[in-house]
Order: sequence, then structure tokens, then C-alpha cells
Amino acid sequence: MKAIEKIVILGGGSAGWMTAAMLAKVFSKQLSITLIESPDIPTVGVGEATIPAIQTFNNVLGLDEHVFLKRTQGTYKLGIQFENWGQQGDSYQHAFGDIGRGLGITPFHHFWLKSNQSKTTQTLWDFSVNAIAANHNKFHPNPQIGKTPLAGLTYAYHFDAGKYAKLLQEFAIAQGVEYLSGTMESVKLDDNGLIKTLELSDEQTIKGDFFIDCSGSSARLIEQALGVKYQSYQHWLFCDRAIAVQTKPLKNTPPFTRSIAKDAGWQWQIPLQNRVGNGLVYSSQFMSAEQAEQQLLNSLETETITAPKHIKFTPGRREQQWFKNCLSIGLSSGFLEPLESTSLHLIQTSIARFIKLFPAHPDCELSAHAYNLQAKNEFEKIRDFIILHYAVNQKQSPFWQRCGAMTLPESLQQRIALFKRTGTLSIQADELFSEVAWLQVLIGQGIRPQSYHPLARAISDSELDEFLSNIATIQQQYVTHLPTHEQYLQRFCRGSELAKGQI
Repeated sequence: MKAIEKIVILGGGSAGWMTAAMLAKVFSKQLSITLIESPDIPTVGVGEATIPAIQTFNNVLGLDEHVFLKRTQGTYKLGIQFENWGQQGDSYQHAFGDIGRGLGITPFHHFWLKSNQSKTTQTLWDFSVNAIAANHNKFHPNPQIGKTPLAGLTYAYHFDAGKYAKLLQEFAIAQGVEYLSGTMESVKLDDNGLIKTLELSDEQTIKGDFFIDCSGSSARLIEQALGVKYQSYQHWLFCDRAIAVQTKPLKNTPPFTRSIAKDAGWQWQIPLQNRVGNGLVYSSQFMSAEQAEQQLLNSLETETITAPKHIKFTPGRREQQWFKNCLSIGLSSGFLEPLESTSLHLIQTSIARFIKLFPAHPDCELSAHAYNLQAKNEFEKIRDFIILHYAVNQKQSPFWQRCGAMTLPESLQQRIALFKRTGTLSIQADELFSEVAWLQVLIGQGIRPQSYHPLARAISDSELDEFLSNIATIQQQYVTHLPTHEQYLQRFCRGSELAKGQI
């Protein structure tokens, strides 16, 4: 059987160009890669916040961090600040990186819970160097705190997704990817139901052995040509609309994303060097588009520089993200709202999973089956983490009361119940969100465990006080001497766009 030699990617944007760049990098000259991008179809273009794994993606490509941030007007991100999510006036962080330091096999939070039960003590985030730095607008990428065993700052980025796609386009073309600007008119299948060719409006016929659908929510290949259905999560995730608008930059650039709970959803604020990305995610069952737009515009901190952009979406996933000789990546494969900045990460993991399972031949049912099982598991774990934010609230508006009353997926019910009873979190090794991530949302939104792990009793109260005090002191002193986020950006990451191709 003929081996796969030619891959055709339909669609550009972040999904298309991330895919093209990475495949061209790792397969070098083994594959012929063609990307078709329609000049008539705009990209969604609001994916501006990321999680730390994006560093790995950029490092594999060999992108210099400071150049990348200059080209994309990017900033650093230490976590997400959640405001008003438990009760009105509440605020907590989902900070990246560690919290405290465990002893032996006992996670740190059990020692914190023990101390918290016996007396008033510091909050969980007083032991997060990321949260401390975020609160003081500090940043520096040291991997360790001096000669101590404590880690330094763990970070991701905010950046202009359109500029990032452009940077990757230049990279991919330099690696040999063929770029075609054109609009697909139709798809031809062979007798086995495999995609054979794409017919463009200028009468070009594009042949390929394998096709990657990055055509966005229209899903031109995976759904329209191959008929793969979409599974909705809307019975758990009620938000189905978003409005995005850009405003002038803030005077001081904070190193974190803000997520602010509103009457029927939540508002984001993502600070870039040259502007701020703002948006409102909401449920159309509880708020009209006009009401949502007015609520967003009334809450902006700086002057608008773009008109509000309205977006419709259905949270969920493609039942089979890989079907026959077609793989869907990005919005064509599914969408989980941007609450935890997972959109670009799901593109990244889709690419990595495809590379690991890359088929020898176009007839690749076994590879597709393995891919789809892994992708389903990943989506459902992230889905549960996002549902958690909505389900655990004490708010009084109709939208939030409905969120609090919904029947949760059994997997999420069990995880919350275990934590409430024992303070223990059961996290599988391949999950995106770590124990520390779940811990911060659960504690931040008001769930206090009834007990802690018995191993935390291994040290006395006086030893525990000293242990906690030492960690807090080291982290606080470390952050004190860091430059501000703005100072670091000014020194290393600001400036006019570099010459094209300089990566």
C-alpha cells in the first residue's frame, strides 16, 4: 500500500499554521505539505491567552522567546485571577506552578489544611510564588529560587493570535510548506469514502493522501464532506455566545489574565503590549446580545479601538476527530470556552498526538481509533474542570443558580465528594490540569475539606509553623527583588516588529 507522502491542510489561522509549522519541522523533507487558506473567510482571532505548555511548542520550533513576544506584542502570564466566582466580592487565583512544597509523598496542601484547622493562618496563595509575583506585578524567568529547592515562576503568554499565525506562516513556508490562497468549492471522495481531492473556486484540483481540517466551526471536511457528528456539552456548559472587543493598553501591564463573573457569564481581560483583549462569554438563554454588549462596553477600563465582534458557539466535541483520512484540529474538532485558556493548547496536543500516531498508510483505522480515545478523554477531563467553576458557586442570579443546581458528570461528582471528605484529589497522570490547579478552584470557590491526610500529622504543630513560615519568607523575599513585569518587557520584549523571517 502506498505510504502517506502528501498532506493537505484546509484553513489557516492558529490551527492551520501551528499544524503546518510543526509537521514541517519534525518531518523535515519527508512530507509534502500544502496549506489552503481562503482570503474570504476571517479567523475567529480571539485566542490570546495560553498555558505554560506553549513554551514546549515554541521551543521545538526553535522560536526565540523575546523575538516571539516582540513579533506578537506579547506579555507574560502567571495565571488567571478569578473575581466574583464564588460570591460577589470574592477573588482568587489559578496560579501556575507549585504551591508550597510537599514532604515525602504528602502534598503540601494537607499541611496547610492541618494548620488552617488549628488556627487562623495564611491563605493558600501566600505559598504560591506565582500568585505573590502576580499580586505585585513582578516577573523574571528564573527556574529556581536561588539555591533553594523551591521553583521560580512558571509562566505562559498573552499574545496577538493573528500575529502568531503570521509568524508561524513565515516559519512554515521557509520549511517548505506550499501556501495556496483560494476557496474550496467541493470535495471528491474515492470508492472507499476517503477524501481524494479538493476542488477550488479557481478550478485547481488539490490531491492529497491525508487531509487536516482547520476550517473552523464550519468543519468543511470532517462534517460537511464526511458527515461526522458533533456532541454538545451545552447541558453542562450553558454559555453559547461571546463578544470580543479590543481597547487601548493599560498603564501598567499585569502578568495575569482576569476572569470576572457577571450576571449570565463572565468577562475576560487579556493585557498585551499594544492593546487589551476584552470579551464577555454569556448564555443567550439568560441575556440578549444587546444587553451583553452594553454590559461589556460599560465595564471597560480603556477606550475601544475596535468594534464589538459577536461570536456564536456550541461547547462540545466532534464524535470522531479523526475519521478515515481526515483529522480535524481546532474549532472543527470541538470547542471548550476560553475560561482556562485551553483553545491553543488543544491544537498543540492534537498535533503532538497525530505525530505520535502518524499512520504509515491512508487506510489508518487503528491509528484513528487510538487517537479518538485519547482525544475524548482529554476533552472530557478539561470539560469537567471548566464545569467545576460554574457548579461550585454561591451566587443568586438565575443563571448562576441554574449552574449550581445542574446534575454533574459522575466523574466530577466523585472528584468533588472525595475532596470534600478527605482533602484528597484523584488526578490521572495524563490530565492537563494538575492537582494544584483543581485545589485552587475548589478552595477559591469555597469548598473546605472536612479533614486532611493522616500523614500530615507526622510533624508537630511547632515544626509545621516553622515549615510554613520558611516557605512563605523565602518566596516573599524572592519576589521583592524581582523587576516589575513592565520593566522586564521594556528591557527584553518591547520594540517595533522585527524584520519578517527573523525568528
